[in-house]
Amino acid sequence: MQKRLGRQTVALEQPPVILSSAAVGGKQEGAGPLNEYFDHLSDDSFFGEKTWEKAESAMQKLALSKALEKISLSPENLDYILAGDLLNQCIGTSFGLRDFGIPFFGLYGACSTMGESLALGAMLISGGFAQKVGAMTSSHFCTAERQYRMPVPYGSQRTPTAQWTATASGCAILGAEGQGPKVTVVTCGKIVDKGVTDANNMGAAMAPAAYDTLSAHFTATATGPQDYDLVLTGDLGVLGHQIVSDFFAQDGVDMGEKYQDCGMLLYDIQQQDMHAGASGCGCSASVLCGYLLRGLTEKRWNKILFAPTGALLSPTSSFQGESIPSICHALTIENC
Repeated sequence: MQKRLGRQTVALEQPPVILSSAAVGGKQEGAGPLNEYFDHLSDDSFFGEKTWEKAESAMQKLALSKALEKISLSPENLDYILAGDLLNQCIGTSFGLRDFGIPFFGLYGACSTMGESLALGAMLISGGFAQKVGAMTSSHFCTAERQYRMPVPYGSQRTPTAQWTATASGCAILGAEGQGPKVTVVTCGKIVDKGVTDANNMGAAMAPAAYDTLSAHFTATATGPQDYDLVLTGDLGVLGHQIVSDFFAQDGVDMGEKYQDCGMLLYDIQQQDMHAGASGCGCSASVLCGYLLRGLTEKRWNKILFAPTGALLSPTSSFQGESIPSICHALTIENC
C-alpha cells in the first residue's frame, strides 16, 4: 500500500534505491563548472554519428551503458526502462534503445522527463511491479534549435531571456533494495498555463508550474524549503528562478539560498554567454545524475527536493499562436 498525501503526493512505503547513475555531456558542458561530475564528455557534437539526432541517440546509449556498468548489470537485468526526449515522437530515445531489448515505456514530459521517469519508476518498484528500472532522458542543442526555433546555421540572434539547450543525457538505475539514496516522496504536477506565448522565454512559461507543484508538495508533506538541504527546480534559468522566489515571497515563504535551479548550475552563465541559463531534458538530468546524486552519496547533502519543469509545446502549437502549457514533477530524494 502506498500512502497518499493529498491529491498529488504519494509517500512510498517501500522507497526504491538509486543504485547508480551516469551523466554524458558535450563541449559546452565540459567547459562548465560541473564538468568533473560527468562520466563522459565529448568535444564532437555529433558523438561520432552523421546527424545531430543520431548523436542524441548515441548519448542515451552511452549514459545507459555506463550506469549499468557501474553496478555490473546487463540490460537483461532491467525490468523496464522509462525514457524520452524533446524530438518529435521521441526518436532520440526509441532509436537509441532499440538494440537493448529492454521493456520500454516512452515518455514525454518535455524538460521534466527526468522527474517523470524517476517518479513512475519509483512507483513501479515500490508497488511491487519491478525490481530494477532505468530512468533516462536527453537533449541536444542543435536538434532542439532545429525543431523548436531556428536551425543553428541560420545564425539567428538569441533574446536575453533565451536559454541554451544542454547537449547532455542522464540515466539513473532504480532498485528495490541495495545501497544509495532513496526516492521517498513523489508529487505529480498539474498542467499550468498562464498565457505566455514566447518560445524564447521558457523560464516565465514554466515558473508557475514549478510554484504550483512545490506548493502542493510542501502542503502535502507539511514541510518547507528549510526542511531540505537543497530545493532544485529544473531549467527555469535566472528569470524563472526569480519568479518562483517572488511567488513564494508573496505567500510569506522565503525560499532562501537552499533554492537553486539546474539551469543556473550547469554553465558559467556569464563566461559562457548563456543568457538566462540552461534548458533541455539533459540539463536537469545530467545535473541530477552527476552532481546531485554524487553529493548525496558523499553525504554533502542528506535530503533534496528535485523538481524539473517542462514546457508542453510543439512547433505547430507555437505557429498557431498557442500559449505554452507547462508541468513540474517533484521528488524527495534522501539518504535514509
